[in-house]
Amino acid sequence: MNFDHFFAASRDKTVTAGLVGAGQFGASLINQAQHMPLLDVPFLCDLDLALAKKAFLDAGVAEEDIFIAESASEARRAIEQGKKIITEDYRLICDLPADIIVEATGQPEAAASIAYLALTNGYHVAMVTKEADIVVGPYLSRIAAQAGRFITPVDGDQPSLLIGLMSWAKLLGLDILAAGKSSEYDFIYHPDKEVVSWRGHEKHLPGFSDIWAMGGDMPACLAARAEMLAGFPQRTVPDLCEMGIVCNHTGLLPDAETFHAPHARVGEVANVFIPQDRGGILSGKSKVDVFNCLRRADEQSFAGGVYVVVDCVGTESWKILGEKGIPMSRDGKAGLLYNPSHLLGVEAPVSLLSTVLLGKPSGATELAHHVDLHARTTRAWKKGEVLAITDHHHHEVDGLEPLLRKATLANKDAPLPYYMAAGQQLACDVPAGKLITREMTIEPSNSTLFRLRDEMDGQIG
Repeated sequence: MNFDHFFAASRDKTVTAGLVGAGQFGASLINQAQHMPLLDVPFLCDLDLALAKKAFLDAGVAEEDIFIAESASEARRAIEQGKKIITEDYRLICDLPADIIVEATGQPEAAASIAYLALTNGYHVAMVTKEADIVVGPYLSRIAAQAGRFITPVDGDQPSLLIGLMSWAKLLGLDILAAGKSSEYDFIYHPDKEVVSWRGHEKHLPGFSDIWAMGGDMPACLAARAEMLAGFPQRTVPDLCEMGIVCNHTGLLPDAETFHAPHARVGEVANVFIPQDRGGILSGKSKVDVFNCLRRADEQSFAGGVYVVVDCVGTESWKILGEKGIPMSRDGKAGLLYNPSHLLGVEAPVSLLSTVLLGKPSGATELAHHVDLHARTTRAWKKGEVLAITDHHHHEVDGLEPLLRKATLANKDAPLPYYMAAGQQLACDVPAGKLITREMTIEPSNSTLFRLRDEMDGQIG
């Protein structure tokens, strides 16, 4: 595709975006916008003003061109003077001269409030905060439609990139057997030392070379790899969250509540993610799943990349493609197509421009509520304990297991979505092996996330 054609009619226009959240994603978006005539990001909100200022400075903005705004009128005047605005108060977006608000706080409560405020004040929204999207995304999409606006996922993150890859495959008439992503970090095998490393952690594994090649017994090999690598995390909350968003946009469903999450080399994926009656591990076709990419240090990373496994009709065509390097199943009847990288805010502008200038968001225009991310206890909890996040990078609560399950209403005796449960205090003892339900927690007061979820469930119910 030639992207010049898509925006040729808009060469004299500039899309103005307000950004909330100066983390890695937001900072990379700020930097990229400095190189794009079609996009301006003059407004950045973050509770850490020093971090917000640094994002602009690192992008090449002169310090004298950065203004700290404490009111909407100050912000408007400064923007009219060509200044870049930083503020701690996201409510200043209410009267901002902008087309789209990029929500990138990573905090589900804040994200729900910011997205709702933006949509009800006439802005499009780019939802980077997946933690809110998995809880109330379908409802925010409905609110956007009622306001004549869109809420979009963004390229640079896996849900949008996978939705794009799937839509491309569907356009070509390819039958999708499986779709998903690799986990965020590769498992790297160092054969000279008999060591596997993950995020800088190493484990000496004598005999791992025996299962490096899959051989003829795939289930036995996958089981042996899982056993030997059991000391490393096999699944993370963000993996399930991201794929849950894809489920709500596309209608594909997971094959297992925690995913199969096998350890597989890239060339093996087309053998693994096919139906069991064809020699794979899936109960049927059109399933969403995650794999842990296993590779040597000198091989291409797949960390966080997205993939589809497609049925290969037209044997001769796919035989030729296999010879050109497309990873194929052993029987030549399934092929792996993938995008091994996600570029955060560097490529997010494509979604912003498409939404504002073309009226075409990166995701579905009408979301359905197919799945929820729930939480199950892996230990006994006592009344009064807080379900506190213990690993902020992976949003993990030690003692809870994330599950991607069929969508339910989040009423008092039903499972509570993971990101509504995280951070709440328990109202009772909870034994191991139980789903966290709403009545087990002390509900926060004045929560926009809870309110929006109740409104969403009320419309469904």
